[in-house]
Amino acid sequence: MYCTDARRLHLSILVSSDRRNKGRSFSQTSTDMSSKKADLAGPGIGNYDDLNKILPDDYSSLLNPKDTQRAIFAAKNYIEENLCKELNLMMVQVPLIVDVESGVNDMLDRDGSRTPVQFHISNDYNKHPIDAQVVQAATKWKRVALKQFGLKVGEGICTDMRAVRKDYFLDHDHSAFVDQWDWEKVVTENERNLGYLKDTVRKIWKVLKGAETHVQTSFPQLKTNKYPSLPDEITFLHAEDILDKYPDMPRKERETAILQKYPAIFIIGIGWVLKDGYPHEMRAADYDDWVTETRSEDGRPMHGLNGDILVWNPVTKRRHELTSMGIRVNATSLKKQLELSGQLNFLNFPYHQGIIKGDLPLSIGGGIGQSRTYMYLLRKAHLGEVSVTVWPKILKEMCSRKNIHVIE
Repeated sequence: MYCTDARRLHLSILVSSDRRNKGRSFSQTSTDMSSKKADLAGPGIGNYDDLNKILPDDYSSLLNPKDTQRAIFAAKNYIEENLCKELNLMMVQVPLIVDVESGVNDMLDRDGSRTPVQFHISNDYNKHPIDAQVVQAATKWKRVALKQFGLKVGEGICTDMRAVRKDYFLDHDHSAFVDQWDWEKVVTENERNLGYLKDTVRKIWKVLKGAETHVQTSFPQLKTNKYPSLPDEITFLHAEDILDKYPDMPRKERETAILQKYPAIFIIGIGWVLKDGYPHEMRAADYDDWVTETRSEDGRPMHGLNGDILVWNPVTKRRHELTSMGIRVNATSLKKQLELSGQLNFLNFPYHQGIIKGDLPLSIGGGIGQSRTYMYLLRKAHLGEVSVTVWPKILKEMCSRKNIHVIE
């Protein structure tokens, strides 16, 4: 059911793209369409031949294994403390497993390609069983938790979230194990605008920049001319504007190109179908608001109250995503996004009913990748140097040949 509906959305995207490509040569159009379509689902690489080319050949860790662990927790403690201060958040417990019937698990995108680990709990000799899922993210659960914990406008929560994403291709910055600072904050209807979104992004950027300074002070070897520090300010760009600059490039190539000019960016409006007939990236329809009409600073019509922070990684010489976040859907945008995605049946879930009926608070939230952040701050070439999880033999051998030592 879910996959069928998602295919319907893909068909509508392709039809829209066909209309926009009239007059172009068949070979040019088919090449552009296939590469852009393949680029929708996520930022991974896809095969180990390409990964072998991306991992650096001249890598040497700036920290030994002992100092790496010390630096990880120095960064972790700094970010948690200061993120809570900047955004007025409190640390709370977060689930690892959820009831399937709750509808609060995160499907990550809307093409049906990333499904959660699911298992049956035969409680009381199957008299009172539970079908459960391992969370992929706590995105929707956090909004329910705001009500559960009695948070008021301007207050929020932060979690030390752990998750499993079994359908990722395991490369240098994607693993089956996911750790995030998943946070959520209550907002008013009047705060559901680009100005509030940007102000929140700037506060998060202040924390990330401060964390870099903090670990470089404690571990001076991390401050080196070989790897430039983060800029003081982050640049805001609409997904549509990036497409205008690089109309023939797939998304990952557009991001790589724009990061050569701006080494730290927040891309606004991820999920809305752009003028080439494709969204910048597929996004789930039931948390971030990517459909609400907005205006650029010069008055042009845009869409979306969400986005990603990306930086240029000088170690891997690639785009590096640190966080995905946004103002969450209200009743109007939820219905519209579910309709566009062919998922109106989701409205039967308790979570979605809570939004429609106004039982759940309006909110803004996001997930900051912990290991992704440590990887960047500690100038590591691979996620496995700062987190403990499973990796295939081919990847471990590849890393070993390149002087990259993953933790086992």
